[in-house]
Amino acid sequence: MKIRARIQTWLAAHPRAAEGARKFNKRRRTWITLFVMLCHIAGFFTSVDAIMSVRTAQGAIAWLVSLNTVPYVAVPAYWVFGRSEFNGYVLTRRADLAEVAPETSKFIKTLSEQRLIALPDRDRPLLVERLAKLPFTLGNDAELLVDGEATFKSIFEGIARAKSYVLVQFYIIRDDSVGRELKASLVERAKAGVSCRLLYDEIGSKLPAAYIDELRRAGVDVRPFHSTRGDSNRFQLNFRNHRKVVIVDGIEAWVGGLNVGDEYKSLNTKFGYWRDTHMRVVGPVVQCTQVAFVEDWHWATDETPQNLNWNPQPAPKGASRALLCLPSGPADRLETCTLFFLNAINSAKTRLWIASPYFVPDEQFISALQLAALRGVDVRIIIPEEADNPLVQLAAWAYFDVLDRVGIKVYRYTKGFMHHKVMLVDDEYGTIGTANFDNRSFRLNFEITMAFANRDFADQVAKMLETDMTHCRAVRTGELQEHGYWFRFMVRAANLTAPVL
Repeated sequence: MKIRARIQTWLAAHPRAAEGARKFNKRRRTWITLFVMLCHIAGFFTSVDAIMSVRTAQGAIAWLVSLNTVPYVAVPAYWVFGRSEFNGYVLTRRADLAEVAPETSKFIKTLSEQRLIALPDRDRPLLVERLAKLPFTLGNDAELLVDGEATFKSIFEGIARAKSYVLVQFYIIRDDSVGRELKASLVERAKAGVSCRLLYDEIGSKLPAAYIDELRRAGVDVRPFHSTRGDSNRFQLNFRNHRKVVIVDGIEAWVGGLNVGDEYKSLNTKFGYWRDTHMRVVGPVVQCTQVAFVEDWHWATDETPQNLNWNPQPAPKGASRALLCLPSGPADRLETCTLFFLNAINSAKTRLWIASPYFVPDEQFISALQLAALRGVDVRIIIPEEADNPLVQLAAWAYFDVLDRVGIKVYRYTKGFMHHKVMLVDDEYGTIGTANFDNRSFRLNFEITMAFANRDFADQVAKMLETDMTHCRAVRTGELQEHGYWFRFMVRAANLTAPVL
């Protein structure tokens, strides 16, 4: 107060300075008023875009309110995180696959000629095939890879076997011991004359220039996915290429939940033991996986990989029937991932076991799970006890009571951090892939999922999940109510962020 009084006294003794201060304050108020008006105008027009483009009514309403009440924060947030349509990405195999890679059209014809397409029965859900634009194929073999040690051993041995080409795509690649092992494997093959392509998501991967330069000097073609490519995508960070794929010579492929980093091999003390699952496949489904890579590479580079193997060959011990669900993501005309998982839940007759590190579904999935339980299906959900995202961990609590009401059992994995994305339906059908059970995977991320229809492989997955459950604790009835009011409030508040988690 003394300082303010001194300033006023000084201004009273210096009338010209006082007049200058009044003019400055007037101009400041004018600029503030103009800024506020412009923010609200921008908020209004942005809310029009939100109404026209946000996929869900709940999301559109949330953006409509925030954009018109607090546009100073909501407008930049919307253009970075709010959009749910990825403009510019062309699903070439749906529009005109032959335009990008003519060999792929021949591949589909060859599958039919060689009788490598499953007959239309329980093992060949036609709805899923229509979503994927690819059939259930016969003559595949699938190997379950549990955790990082088995997965990276299999992948690096596979890369070492490459004679013609290697295609690699990951959401996260780190410059640590596992990341450098990947780099060394690709450098060795490239120097041996093998064509190597590496595609990474530039939002998920923070690779130093030296890492990329070393690969390029060795002849590896390294490219970012370019999720911000195009004028309408320039500022957004919402759409991430979450796929994890390795393909060798068009003969074998790896798909699953593991990225490339020390934590995925349980070598990072911050995360401790890391529970994850990948799978190695051999047979015609490898070419299906290759279609997804070709699409992504074409978007990122405007180029089409040449001299790829599009000749489907049955695996020597091929028994598993497998479908690659591709490409699910914000560029799809339909919500492919949503419809795929809803169909799987609705088809369950005896058993439905789901393991997901991020379990933040919307109302339609909760209703589908409740209906499955009410018709007598054994529904079990396995999630981590401790998540790597505090909001996700809090939001998951909001579902426990509504699931418990119909007898759905929720298990929380306590041995470490559980990151795999696995679903088992009845006794012979299931999925392993990259999609989490949340809005981001269902609507915002580019994902890839392997669906298998084979009793022997399903038995392996069932035993794996049963082992996981021995390291879990069951969520008790009314457990949320045992916590204090403010914890329950934070749970409800976190659940409001579900559309963008």
